[in-house]
Amino acid sequence: MTAQRVAVVGAGLAGLSAALELKRAGAHVEVFERMRMPGGKATSFIVDGVEVDNGQHVTLACCTDLTAFIDTLGMSHTVRMQPRFEVTVLARGHAPSRLRAARLPAPLHLMPSFLRYPHLTLRDKLRVSRALVAARRDRAPQGDMATWLAKHGQSAAARTAFWDPFLVPALNAPLDESSAVDGLFVIRTAFVSDRRAARIGYTTVPLVRIAEAAAARVDALHLRTAVIDVEHDGRRASALRTESQARPDFDAYVLALPPQRLRALDAAQPQRPFGIDGLDAFRTQPIVDVHLWYPVARGRVLGAAGFAALLGSPVQWVFEKAPGYLCCSLSAAGDAVRLPESELVARCHAELAAVLPALQTVEPKRGAATRDPDATFVPAPGLRRPGPRTALGNVVIAGAWTDTGWPATMESAVRSGRAAARAVLDTAATGSGSTTAAAQELAHAV
Repeated sequence: MTAQRVAVVGAGLAGLSAALELKRAGAHVEVFERMRMPGGKATSFIVDGVEVDNGQHVTLACCTDLTAFIDTLGMSHTVRMQPRFEVTVLARGHAPSRLRAARLPAPLHLMPSFLRYPHLTLRDKLRVSRALVAARRDRAPQGDMATWLAKHGQSAAARTAFWDPFLVPALNAPLDESSAVDGLFVIRTAFVSDRRAARIGYTTVPLVRIAEAAAARVDALHLRTAVIDVEHDGRRASALRTESQARPDFDAYVLALPPQRLRALDAAQPQRPFGIDGLDAFRTQPIVDVHLWYPVARGRVLGAAGFAALLGSPVQWVFEKAPGYLCCSLSAAGDAVRLPESELVARCHAELAAVLPALQTVEPKRGAATRDPDATFVPAPGLRRPGPRTALGNVVIAGAWTDTGWPATMESAVRSGRAAARAVLDTAATGSGSTTAAAQELAHAV
């Protein structure tokens, strides 16, 4: 392709993914980020002298684009992936139990451990099994996920012990506010399609290291540089304006931003920025993570697996990042995002002590809370997510909230960036009268 100059606004995974694909195709790429470090919602910062991630981000084996992104950076060794799906489940009044994949084809792979699962009656187990079969077949569900589950006979106990621990964190929204389309997508993709798909992985290095590795490959990274406007005539953008200068020297623009920030960049038509409809329909939900450091003499509190699900608790998951360092994840956190840090620390310690005997006689050495009030969008029924193209021929958008087919995850962010890069390349190819090899390659890959 002709050496295009492309500006990418936003150095989260969506923007960095787009930037790497465009660089691979031969473009000159500059990334603009208003924060002091790259990574967006998948970054890290210092809390009480310790570098922690902005939320406990995990991946699944089915997140193939994210895996490819990390592999491209030569950092696949930083991802710890389960050899097979296995989750420790903790609940008050019960010994720890496990859900574990057997060497059987999906969806039978969960059946042996599910039959021994102590938190459901045999009747509820049969109902959950029938619902999983229905999820595999129902490709056009209507309404919200809670209604779909009720329609398929799921009791309150089944919700608490099976559906909520997996679906609420995946969607980061209450199930009565989440589309059944998105809920069933999670079930089909992770649990009933391939017995290896739901294997859980997480990075062994702070997430900012991955973002930094990606940012190091672009031609220029402008940190602490807020973009305040994209000048255009209604057909094409002509300049990107920061707080200090205008940059008219780009051929194309990738805006990898959430809806509310995207709206602020189009001073000419803020009600319908860049010709995109429906941005006001996007609502967000917060995520809260509470970090607790315990005086552990030896070994790990959570054993070799390093993470567990909690039933009937505002703490859906807990991860042991290092011996004695536990990160509690509260998805769809609601009003908890406004609680004082001291109260969040005390509540999470109480929740852990109630299910982990090793913590009942100790207090954390210290604790801290990280909050993201607008962590992800709510996948509401009927919500229309836009694709990468806009009304401007040389402006595309990216972000986990765009139409990737996935909920707002790291996988969705990476997929959106690749789709945005493909749109830029396709436009360039059309303008030149032929499809370049780089555009063809990316079109087939995305």
